[in-house]
Amino acid sequence: MGATLAFLHAYGARVLVVFAVLLGLWGAFQYFANRPLGGGFRATYLIMAGLVPVQGLLGVAGLLAGNNPREGILHMVYGVFAVLFLPGAYLYAQSGESRRETLILAGASWIVTIAFVRGISTG
Repeated sequence: MGATLAFLHAYGARVLVVFAVLLGLWGAFQYFANRPLGGGFRATYLIMAGLVPVQGLLGVAGLLAGNNPREGILHMVYGVFAVLFLPGAYLYAQSGESRRETLILAGASWIVTIAFVRGISTG
């Protein structure tokens, strides 16, 4: 069971990296094309924000099953950061003009990409 959870956690991490990069590219394109974000981008962003806690729960289940990340607490800090940062950026971006929202959400996607990659490298 522990090996299966470790596999799902590792696979999910890589999927989230791809997800975040694609959102970062999409948001950057919208920003530089001076276009506002549509509902599709926002929905996709929220899907990513919802998948991150699921990824964390897989990691916690793996930890309880006996798997340990190489750099323990640091690995978990990156995960907790992503869980809190994505919805926080979304809420912060809602209180302004559309170009600002585009910049914040595209930037948040790139920042969380870095956190995901760092989490993978510590795990």
